[in-house]
Amino acid sequence: MEAYKYSDQEIQNEKHLSVLNVPVELPIQEIENQLNARIQGVIYEDNSYEDENQDNLKAKVWKLSPIKIVAIDSSFLFEVPIKIWVSAGYKISPLGMTMSGYKDTEFSLRIRLISKIGIQPNWQIRSETYVDSYDWISEPNVKVGAFKIPIKSMVSRMLNKNFDKITTAIDEQVSGNLELKKNAELAWNLARQPVMLAKEFDTWLLVTPREVVMTPLLAKNNVLRATIGIKGYTQTITSATKPEIQGSSKLPNLKIVAQVPDEFKVGLISLISYKDAARLATTKFAGERFSFLGGQYVEVTSIDMYGQNEKLVIKAGLKGSINGFVFLKGIPTYDPASQQLSFKELDYDLETRNAMVKTASWLLQGQFTRMMEKKMIFPVGTQITDAKSTIQKALANYKVAEGISLKGALNTIEPDKVYLTPEHLYSVVFASGKVNLRVDGLKAL
Repeated sequence: MEAYKYSDQEIQNEKHLSVLNVPVELPIQEIENQLNARIQGVIYEDNSYEDENQDNLKAKVWKLSPIKIVAIDSSFLFEVPIKIWVSAGYKISPLGMTMSGYKDTEFSLRIRLISKIGIQPNWQIRSETYVDSYDWISEPNVKVGAFKIPIKSMVSRMLNKNFDKITTAIDEQVSGNLELKKNAELAWNLARQPVMLAKEFDTWLLVTPREVVMTPLLAKNNVLRATIGIKGYTQTITSATKPEIQGSSKLPNLKIVAQVPDEFKVGLISLISYKDAARLATTKFAGERFSFLGGQYVEVTSIDMYGQNEKLVIKAGLKGSINGFVFLKGIPTYDPASQQLSFKELDYDLETRNAMVKTASWLLQGQFTRMMEKKMIFPVGTQITDAKSTIQKALANYKVAEGISLKGALNTIEPDKVYLTPEHLYSVVFASGKVNLRVDGLKAL
């Protein structure tokens, strides 16, 4: 009896877990330019002589010249030249005379900062900056008459107590300039858009994203790099109209991983109806005579096919030493190398075997089933080859929109299995490779 585990729709909607790679590239020069553009004017200001530090100083700090950045792995090394204005209180007693007041002076120094860059699950950039060292470009002094009063130690104490204001400003600007979430949301929702891969086959690529992973931000050759991996299910759908977008539009929390896998898969399908397969098989066997020891012979007059769960049933009409029908069962398999559909373990079904034991035991010798198995081969790989070639060509550089493209290659073919539905034999293979979604916004954040 006929029995099927799958429908045509289920096979055509089969999903494959895949990863869409989204490269992130940010030149360090771009970070440096944006940081210098944003950090302008006064970085720090202390307008009170009498504050909690009791330092008898008022001070203003400016950026003296452009900030320089060197990136190594996940660390930024900043060199920040600053100009400082100080109004310092003084009190001296030369020759027994007491003199006091306030004097202004300007000087400059070069601060070296180290910042550790990371990204949190909520997509916020975390920058932790601390002062590594600093040296004086010009030293601070206050001149009162003929006296030069060194205030270097006083200024050093003031700087040491207020460096956190400078590092906080750097952290805020770094975090503000490395805005990943907005661009990751763009990539996430672009991945959900159906892509027409083969117009002649009405074949669409549909991705249903589930989660996002990302490698740590690391700098190499003056470029800050990472890879975002959008994990989800891919489908190749045959549809005359654009399929509906799948999955949630909300970007999930981020998971940091050591490496994003290259595991992009699409399903490629070749199908043949039972009617066509039976017609081809009947043509192959028409007029062929099978002889057996003892003078018996049979000739195949017709072939019908249908499914019984995982096995294909072949109903063969015979004439000759016996007249009637025999039923054989076999497991259909597809070989990507030869691109042929064939049948393994082809043998009589139990009822046919029991009947032949009584009436035609000579037919059980195995010659007939071996010959049937040898000739029941169908070259059905053209559909898969054509689909792979078309998809490969599309993925070479598929422009989704301005500044957005899919680039990739399908390198290997892995057989899945042959599925039996009420109307067709489906040969399904996985085409595997690597596919990148390139977004210009993620190359210059």
